[in-house]
This record gives sequence, structure tokens and C-alpha cells, in this order.
Amino acid sequence: MPLSKQILRVLGFLAFGVLVVPFFAQARAASRGDAYLGYVRTGSDIFYPNTPGLNGWDLDGEVITHRYLGVEGDIGHYGIGAGSTVPRTTSVLFGPKVSAGPGGFKFFGHFLIGGEHSANSANPGHISGGAFAYALGAGVDVPIMPILAWRVQLDRLSAPSQSPSNATNIRFTTGIAVHF
Repeated sequence: MPLSKQILRVLGFLAFGVLVVPFFAQARAASRGDAYLGYVRTGSDIFYPNTPGLNGWDLDGEVITHRYLGVEGDIGHYGIGAGSTVPRTTSVLFGPKVSAGPGGFKFFGHFLIGGEHSANSANPGHISGGAFAYALGAGVDVPIMPILAWRVQLDRLSAPSQSPSNATNIRFTTGIAVHF
């Protein structure tokens, strides 16, 4: 069996486990955390000069430590195409997340710190490097089903030593959050 089919089967099994199995588990009164996967769009020149806005995916998870406070980890991958000459950036961030909300709605804010790595193989204009990065933002989870929510989030994302002063340091994400 080709490797790509094996990967698709594993991803399908994981998706089934995350999305279907919890419906059969006993309901809990309070959420202990969440997992999120969604689309991301960044502003122009966010990590390096002369790069347009980047598209990609964002994966994060939160473990709630107190009633309104949790710890969040966030991995984002951004790019503008499939060729090896276009810039790609991966960010890995961690930090506190504060959340509250009525009737299943979850409003949150977070401050995440970590790093980013960008690369391409364009000549001239070759990019390869990493830097400290941070994200400061807020969002909302709108309930769809008992454990599923649609997330909309807006952050100021920056790598201060890399980001040009005229950068549009915006990161917009939207997708599905699973609360457990």
C-alpha cells in the first residue's frame, strides 16, 4: 500500500476518534480543554520584506488549568504556493489563554510566545532563518453541536527581529474547535 494511502487512513482514523467517539462518551459539565484545526491568513511582509499575505493552516490545543485560565500550544504553517521558491514559515507558540462565555459561546484572549522558521530556495531573495515570535489576540468559539464549535480568531503576530516596520502583523484564523 502506498505511503500516501496509509497516511490518509491514519488521518481518517484520527478524525473519527476526535469527532465521533466523544459523542458516545459521558457528557461532562465543564470543558477540560479544546483542540482546533483551521485555515489561516496572514498580512503582508509579516516575517520578511517583500512577501505577500500567506495562507496556511493552524493547529492548537488548550488544557484548562483553572476555571477561566488555560495553557495553549499553537502550531501554524504559512505559505503562498507549492513551489520551492516561495516562502514558507512555521511558527510554534505557547502561552496563557483566558476564556469565558455564556450558553456555549466561548470568548477568549491569549498571549503566546515561541519561534518561527522561514525558508525558500529563491535566487535572489533566498530566505532561511528563524526568530523569536509572539501572538497577541482574541477570538470566539460559536457552538455548532455539544462538543463542536466554529472558531474565529484575530491575532497580532510578529517576529520582532525579522518583521519589517511596515509589515501588516495580522493573523486571521477560522475553523473547527473540539471541546473535551
